[in-house]
Amino acid sequence: MSASIKVRFAPSPTGLLHVGNARLALVNWLFARHGAGVFLLRLDDTDLERSRPEYADAIEQDLRWLGLDWDEFARQSDRLDRYDAAVERLKAAGRLYPCYETPEELSLKRRLQQGQGRPPVYDRAARNLTDADRAKLETGGHRPHWRFLLAEEIVEWEDLARGPVHFEPGHMSDPVLIREDGHPLYTLSSVVDDGELGITHVIRGEDHVANTAVQVQLFRALGFDVPGFAHLPLLMGDDGKPLSKRLESLSLKALREVGLEARALCAYLAHLGTSLAATGEETMQAMSAGFDITGFGRAAPRFDRTELDHLNARALHHLTFEEVWDRLGIEGADEAFWEAVQPNLAKLSDAAEWWRILHGDVTPVIEDADFCRKAGELLPPEPWDETTFKSWTEAVKAETGAKGKSLFMPLRQALTGMEHGPELRVLLPMLGRARALARLAGETS
Repeated sequence: MSASIKVRFAPSPTGLLHVGNARLALVNWLFARHGAGVFLLRLDDTDLERSRPEYADAIEQDLRWLGLDWDEFARQSDRLDRYDAAVERLKAAGRLYPCYETPEELSLKRRLQQGQGRPPVYDRAARNLTDADRAKLETGGHRPHWRFLLAEEIVEWEDLARGPVHFEPGHMSDPVLIREDGHPLYTLSSVVDDGELGITHVIRGEDHVANTAVQVQLFRALGFDVPGFAHLPLLMGDDGKPLSKRLESLSLKALREVGLEARALCAYLAHLGTSLAATGEETMQAMSAGFDITGFGRAAPRFDRTELDHLNARALHHLTFEEVWDRLGIEGADEAFWEAVQPNLAKLSDAAEWWRILHGDVTPVIEDADFCRKAGELLPPEPWDETTFKSWTEAVKAETGAKGKSLFMPLRQALTGMEHGPELRVLLPMLGRARALARLAGETS
């Protein structure tokens, strides 16, 4: 499949996706769909100690729940030979060199540099080692890690989200690309994948800006086209700190299990950090058609669970019965029932409670038994429709003198056992005369 735009979402299967991950996946998907491009799902699973198949499965399940389909799939653990080949090309070009310092030695160097007011940049001491020096170190049990030799040149790009970005030479350490055990690190494997798989735009969090400065040089050293970049501010929690995989309450799995609508979450995340507010009416097609990567601000947006819950209710109010019938889980529920209870739902699962109120046992709340008895006596014969409640309450008002809240609240509490809920004019015909009479008499029915 060829396209002028190709993006990727590349999570590591080391934990559950949270809303911060979902935002980046969604933005990449919207960018691809807006440009009629390709969306690649790539699992960065080379961390063999922490990657788990159950997390890989959960990532796919979460993305499907969100409505984010992918056109291509890749797994880094299937591409290890490609990283080995890239390493050999870099060594042949003189851009990789072996280093033998221990983590403690490197930490000491950094502290000394900082104490002298200098940036903690690797001093390239390993490049001064002779063949004899290296042989002696390896004979003594030292295994090298390999660093990429950065060119002494300015690195700059026009970031789609941040605008112009500029890095002067000498301010970054030569990055380690290969660990002592021969394992390739993210900086290398990500560039090889992006280059070989034809990624045209890399959209990710702003915590990767410094990585990008290094990777631009690495793309060029390996002979790849340099993609475009967009770095979005990190999503913050209510405490002002970055979201983490450890915040299980904000995992997509947890949000799905408490009844959050994927449609609401996507609308919320797509607008978070922009000047536009989500309404709950948005569809994925409409959001992709109007998507603009330049619309995100530079300030870190905060994820507000209360705001999301309110949007979730609004999103439910725009869903048709056809869109929810297979998820209601209520045998016998029809479009009339859905339209009756829909405006009062905060979560889809709330509909089951209203089905119970209409068709199951409810203990009426009776504060004025005489009033309810008189109201029962005035109930008209069936058949009923949505005009029945008005004519009935006008008769009750004329008989008892009650009006306003004094008229309607006792009827609602008796008929539903609740103080709030859908309009009684639509509930009454569903409730039926026999059940209404029993409840007005104070009987559990």
